[in-house]
Amino acid sequence: MRDPAELPPQNRSLTAIVGAMSLIAVLLIVQVWLLSATLESFLKGNTRTAIPGVIFSGLIFILCLGLYLFVDRVDSDVRSVANKG
Repeated sequence: MRDPAELPPQNRSLTAIVGAMSLIAVLLIVQVWLLSATLESFLKGNTRTAIPGVIFSGLIFILCLGLYLFVDRVDSDVRSVANKG
């Protein structure tokens, strides 16, 4: 297997983007599961789980937003380098 440092910048960027997008997909699945479990528990009368569920869901949202901004920045960097060369 080749050393990642030997890959062209476009391939390294594509690898970073694919990894971040995969992590976003997994986090969104976890967030949907968390919200559905929290809502089900709340509707059964257990109101103590609502606030922690909302807080953790918000943290997952912030993490996904940060990953999206990372992907956007990497993509714009690669596009600017490709347009120069």
